[in-house]
Formats: sequence, structure tokens, C-alpha cells
Amino acid sequence: MPTPRDVLTPDALSMLQTVVSTGSFAGAARALNLVPSALSYRVRQIEDALDVLLFDRSARQARLTEAGTELLREAGRMLAEIDAVANRVKRVATGWEPMLTVAIDSVIPREPILDLACAFYAIDPPTRLKLRDETLLGTIEALTTGEADLAIGSVLDAASLAFTATGIRSRPIGELRFVYAVAPQHPLARLEGVLTDEVLRQHRAVAAADSSRSGPTMTVNLVGGQDVLTVGSMAAKLAAQLHGLGGGFLPEPMARPYIEAGHLVERSTSRVLPVATMHCAWRVPSAGKPGRALEWWLAQFDHEGTRKALLGWHRGR
Repeated sequence: MPTPRDVLTPDALSMLQTVVSTGSFAGAARALNLVPSALSYRVRQIEDALDVLLFDRSARQARLTEAGTELLREAGRMLAEIDAVANRVKRVATGWEPMLTVAIDSVIPREPILDLACAFYAIDPPTRLKLRDETLLGTIEALTTGEADLAIGSVLDAASLAFTATGIRSRPIGELRFVYAVAPQHPLARLEGVLTDEVLRQHRAVAAADSSRSGPTMTVNLVGGQDVLTVGSMAAKLAAQLHGLGGGFLPEPMARPYIEAGHLVERSTSRVLPVATMHCAWRVPSAGKPGRALEWWLAQFDHEGTRKALLGWHRGR
């Protein structure tokens, strides 16, 4: 006996659509150049395989049952998806990747990334886009493990000894300055003078966890012996510091609106203010030429406005 997979073919679904559109088995048979008995037999095969009745045969017209209505509703979606897949496959054959995965460090604001995604979709590519959040060494690790094709905001470039990997290339985006900040209600907001390491050690720090899973991890700007609250991202670190849960260094563009609004207080420390060089890095296919989707994204980094936006458009999110 045929199974549902045997009978629910594109041709069979189209045949059922024809029965509904013509209003009768006889009309559908004429439209499909079949004898009515052959068409009725095919419909019965589908019903037997599904163990349902698709049409109410007590009326002269081909009237769908509830089960038939549901099948025809899904048939339209499935046939449209088949056409879409076929079109996507044809376009992928022209050099577009089926999927492009972009790892984004949590210091990078999401607004310009989403603006880039909008511009990417505007060219109607067949490539599916996947955006994933990473922090510190986890951003470049996503490339070295093959989990991402492009990394934005990596703290180390591809030439760094610990993460040298065949097929990884990088280029700098620009420098990102950090400032030390605490909430107005935090004890450090009221102390006078420069905050020394000895003073910082007496207060909790908030740190964004490195998302590296299999390789080494990185911690930055922490004082030995200091209590630490670890959170999952730079946005969570900002939120924790706004709540007065601790102090720490934040990207200056991220912190500035809150400092100006009085929700954070910028403090000077005895440490040199951190300045990190951010990179974009990408995987080069074995053939040596990036796919068209990756080429499009890499071309965006040629624009100074894009690079500045990626390092400066924090607006409290």
C-alpha cells in the first residue's frame, strides 16, 4: 500500500488543486488530459494512503472535506517552497553561498549590523543569513572551528599566534576606546581622586564572559583578588553596572549616552584607558575565492562610514 510520502508528490498536489479550481472531477480530468476514472483512481490512492476522505462525493461538485481543505492549504505552501528552493539552487550555482554565518562580538552595536542586513536583503540574495553573538576570543574561535564565515569585532587578527589558522584572513575596522564607569549610587562614584588598583580590589567588578568554548579564554582589566560578577555579554555588563552591581570598563560610545544622562559616572583609574583594535575576519574557501555573499559583506568594510558606525552606534540597547 502506498505511503503518504509515495502519494504526496508535487504532481499529485497540483492535480488536487486542479480538481478544486475546476469544481469537478470531470472538469479536472479534461484540464489534465486524463480520463475521469484515472483521475478518480489517483485521488483514491491519496485518500487511502492518508486514511482520510478529501472530497465529499455526495454532491455533484467536488467539495472538499475539512481534511481536504487542510491538505490543499498546505499543498499551496509546499509547492511554493519547492519553487523557491529550485530558484535558490539555481542562484547558488552562480556563486552565492547557501548560508552565511556572521559572528558578532558583543562590543559591536546591533543597529548598524541590522542596517547592513537590510541592505543585504535588498539585493535579494539566495543566501540565508545567520547572525550569532560572541564575546572576546569566542568571536575568532567561531571562525577557526568553522562555525562562522565572517567575524565582526574580533579582538585578535588572524596573524595572532594563538589563533593562526589556514584559510583565515582579517583586516582592522578601527580602534575602540573604553572608559571606567559606575552607577551614581555606587560607592566608587563618591570617592575623590584617581581610583587605584587597591581601591578597585575592594569593590566588585562586572565582566563579560568570553564565549570561547574549546580554546583559551580571555579576561581583561580585572584586578587580582577582586570579586567579579560575570555576565553573558557587553549589553548585560552595561545593565549590571547601571543597576549598581559593580564597576568596570565599557566601550566609550556605549557608555557615553548614560554618562551624559547621569545614569553612569565616569571615573579615572590609575590604569591606562584600554584601547582595543577591532577586526573583521573571514574564512577563505578552499577554492580561494569568497562567495558572492561574503564578498558583499567584505565590501561594506571599505566604507569609512560603516566602520565608524560599527564602533560607535551604541544607543542603549
